[in-house]
Amino acid sequence: MTGRVRAPELRGRGWLNTGGKDLTLADLRGKIVLLDFWTFCCINCLHVLDELRPLEEKYGDALVVIGVHSPKFEHERDPQALAAAVERYGVHHPVVDDGDMHLWQQYAAKAWPTLAVIDPTGYLVASMAGEGHAEGLSRLIDELIAQHTADGTLHRGDGPYVPPVPADTVFRFPGKAIELPGGHLLVSDSARHSIAEVEADGDSVVRRFGPFKEPQGLLLLPAEIASTAGYDVLVADTVNHQLRGLRLADGEITLVAGSGRPWRSTVGEHPHDALAADLSSPWDLAWYDDRVIIAMAGIHQLWWFDPIKRTVGVYAGTTVESLRDGPIPDVWMAQPSGLSVGGDRLWIADSETSALRYIADGVLHTAVGQGLFDFGHVDGPAKEALLQHPLGVAALPDGSVLIADTYNGAIRRFDPSSDQVSTVDTGLAEPSDVLVTEAGDVIVVESSAHRLTRLAPGAVRTVNGERHRTERPASTVAPGEVTLDVVFTPAPGQKLDTQFGPSTRLVVSASPPELLLDGAGTTTDLSRALVINPDVPEGILQVVAQAATCDVDVENAACHLTRQDWGVPIVVSPDGPARLPLILRGMDEDS
Repeated sequence: MTGRVRAPELRGRGWLNTGGKDLTLADLRGKIVLLDFWTFCCINCLHVLDELRPLEEKYGDALVVIGVHSPKFEHERDPQALAAAVERYGVHHPVVDDGDMHLWQQYAAKAWPTLAVIDPTGYLVASMAGEGHAEGLSRLIDELIAQHTADGTLHRGDGPYVPPVPADTVFRFPGKAIELPGGHLLVSDSARHSIAEVEADGDSVVRRFGPFKEPQGLLLLPAEIASTAGYDVLVADTVNHQLRGLRLADGEITLVAGSGRPWRSTVGEHPHDALAADLSSPWDLAWYDDRVIIAMAGIHQLWWFDPIKRTVGVYAGTTVESLRDGPIPDVWMAQPSGLSVGGDRLWIADSETSALRYIADGVLHTAVGQGLFDFGHVDGPAKEALLQHPLGVAALPDGSVLIADTYNGAIRRFDPSSDQVSTVDTGLAEPSDVLVTEAGDVIVVESSAHRLTRLAPGAVRTVNGERHRTERPASTVAPGEVTLDVVFTPAPGQKLDTQFGPSTRLVVSASPPELLLDGAGTTTDLSRALVINPDVPEGILQVVAQAATCDVDVENAACHLTRQDWGVPIVVSPDGPARLPLILRGMDEDS
C-alpha cells in the first residue's frame, strides 16, 4: 500500500461484545485499531485469534482489535450462529457482523484471514493476509505507539469490549465423543477445556480430566497398544497443537506428541520424534493401518502417529487446501475434521470442501462433495448431493456412513451400495460428531445446544434442499498472459531468511485446471507469469504463498514463517487487467 488512505467506516448488520452499542471509527479515534477479517469455519482464522491474544494483553490500553466476520458458508450468515462462535472460540474483543460482505469489499480483502491496521488518526497503514504475523504486528504497533505518543494523537485507556453473561450448562460446545468399556461416554468439552466422563444417559458427569485447550478428537487405543503405551485414550489437544495420553485408572495425563508450537515447516513421510514435531490443530483421531491417524485440520493433511515408538509423519495431503483425489500422500484436502474406520476404509469429513471422502488401499476418493465453494443440503445420487461443512462421521456395520452435517444442522447417510445420500434427522444445533454405540444407538454431539442427543429410530427422508456457492466479488483478469504478484514486505526489524535455502515459495493451481494454459506448479519466486485460457470464462485461482523471515541485528534472532492459501474467484474479460496482486503483507511507506 502506498500513500495515505483513510480507513473506510465500520458498518455491519450488528455488533457483538459491545453491550449493544454500534461502534464507529470516531469512537476509536486515538487508538490503534486492528481489523481481523475472519469466518468461523476457517481454521487459519482460528489460529490468528490465538496469535492476537498476546497482543491484546500486551497493548490493551493502546490497541483495539475488531473482528470483522465476513461469512463463507450460508450458515455463517446466521447472527445466532455467529454469536455462538464468538463464545465458542473465546473472542474477547468487539465483532461486527459483515453478513453482506460490505466491509470485505471496502477493505479489498481477498482471503480469510486478512488483517488491516488503522492508526490513531484514522488512516489505514498496513494490510496482510494469512497467519504468522504476530511478531511483525508487535513491531509495527511499537512504532505506531512511539510515533503517535510523540504527536499527542495516542489516547490510552479502556477499550470498547463488553463481555457477555456466562451460561451454565453441563457441557459448553462439546466437540467429539467415544464410548468406553462398560457403557460410559467420554466427551471433549471444548469450551470448558476439559474431557468429561459421563454415564450412558449422556449428561450425568462422573469425573473430568484436564486442563486442555479446546480439545476435540478422542481415541480409545487397542488394549495391547494401551498396555505398552501406558495410557488408554489419546486426546487431540487442539489449540495446544499437541496429543496427550489419558490413563483412565487414575486420570494421569501425559504429553505424547507436539512441541506446542504451531506448524511452520514441512514434515515428510519419514518418522520424526513426536515430541519435537510441530503439529497444527489436530481435530480428530482414528486407529487405521496399524497406527493412529490424525486429522491435522490446520494444514489440510492427515498425519500418522506411532504410540509405541512415539514418532509422527505425514500420511496424506500436501498442505494445499483443495479437493484432489489419487494415491496418497500427493492429494489435496481442506480442513479434515472427522475420521471413522469401516472395514478397509478410513472415512473423512473434509469440512471446507463440504465433502465425504475415504482412503482405501492407499488411494483417496471423494464420495460426496464438489469443491471448496459448493455446498448446500441436497439428497440423492452422490455426484449431485451436497453437504455444508461436515465435522463428524461414523461408519456403520452395514457399510454405510453417518455424517454430522454441521452447518445444515443435520445427520446425513451415505450408502455406497446405492451411491445415494439421504437425510436421517434435521433441526440439530451444529452437530459436530456422531457416535454409534456397541448397542447400536446413535448419539449426536449437538455442539451449539451444549448436549448429547440420542436419535430415535425413524424413517430416512429425502430433503430437496438448496444448492449454494460462496458469493465473493470476483477479480477480473485479461485472457492470455497475466502477472500474478504476491506482495510481501518483511515486518519492521526482519529480513528474508535464506540460511536454509530460498526464503519464499509459491504454489499455483486452478479449478477447473483448464483455466490455466501455463503457470501452474511450484516456484520460489513470489511473482509468476500465468497464461489464462480465453475459452474458460470463469474459475478459481488457487494460490499458496509463504515467506520465511528472521530478526535483524539481535542476539538469538528468531525466525518466522508467513503463509496464506487463497481461493480467488476470477472472471476472464478482454477488458480485464493483466496483473493480479495479492497482499501477503503490505505496508504504507509513509506510516
